[in-house]
Amino acid sequence: MTSRTIPVPSQPAPAPMSVFERYLTVWVFLCIVAGIALGQLLPGAFQAIGRMEVARVNIPVGLLIWIMIIPMLVKVDFGALHQVRRHWRGIGVTLFVNWAVKPFSMALLAWIFVRHVFAPYLPAGQLDSYVAGLILLAAAPCTAMVFVWSRLTNGHPLFTLSQVALNDTIMVFAFAPIVALLLGLSSIVVPWETLITSVVLYIVIPVVLAQWWRRSLLRHGQAALDEALARVGPLSIAALLATLVLLFAFQGKAILEQPLVIAMLAVPILVQVFFNSALAYGLNRRLGESHAVACPSALIGASNFFELAVAAAISLFGFESGAALATVVGVLIEVPVMLLVVRVVNRSKDWYQAGACAASPRVRDA
Repeated sequence: MTSRTIPVPSQPAPAPMSVFERYLTVWVFLCIVAGIALGQLLPGAFQAIGRMEVARVNIPVGLLIWIMIIPMLVKVDFGALHQVRRHWRGIGVTLFVNWAVKPFSMALLAWIFVRHVFAPYLPAGQLDSYVAGLILLAAAPCTAMVFVWSRLTNGHPLFTLSQVALNDTIMVFAFAPIVALLLGLSSIVVPWETLITSVVLYIVIPVVLAQWWRRSLLRHGQAALDEALARVGPLSIAALLATLVLLFAFQGKAILEQPLVIAMLAVPILVQVFFNSALAYGLNRRLGESHAVACPSALIGASNFFELAVAAAISLFGFESGAALATVVGVLIEVPVMLLVVRVVNRSKDWYQAGACAASPRVRDA
């Protein structure tokens, strides 16, 4: 039987990445250098910042995290949840990979690489903390950057929006239990009170504030929302970079003593990115979903909401912990690795569509 493909309405050409998005790895590297240098030159100042805590929450970092996260959550339209049923196969793959595979596969990879393969070369006292940081990174699915990756692959915009909205809704309820379960399985003491506080501070309250702000802006039209996001975008970027400088100021001594620790922590993150993106891409192809749906489905499973992971790691384990460092490694490698995944899915489009058409005589892009 001859398969046929339903024509898809043309989509606008993907907008280019911003300078910050394209060179995120460079900015993070500069923050590493600046943070280590400042930490060695001004140790007293950074120790004073580290002591500015209430209920184990560092006030300066908490403010920076809010400035960083809230503009990203303003972009999320929870009203798009009704679109979920239109591409239920792709959504099913996204949820399966993000919540049933990703956190658990990272826990396994952390156990393999941190506790065994690289254990002789890592500080013994930080092994549990490194594992915890990797788990926190995997338990927070990507929010803002997935719009960038989807755009670069001509991903279906409504599908991208609906899967982000659904993922963020689930994250409000599932982040703490999954993190607690995996930390417990890894024999790491779970500070439940601090974990719940982190979820409330860095997920629940920012989501509520962001959606209130979004609705207030939309009363004046989409242009008002776009203008506000353009205005606060640089503040969000500055908050991220300032947080990284603070982290590396506290981590400077450990990094100078063992400079290869970042490379070793990057290995399980890289393995997981390639595994999860390939799994989601392959499952969508097997189910006959369109390429425009498979791309954002695969990309959201490969990337992380690293801002939330960094915030939770600091709250749970502190500035100087291996957990905080492990989450920052995720920020360091995010852009180059995801651009590689984008390149692979773009170049494999013909191969993908041949298999998707064989699985289903109709390619669903509408």
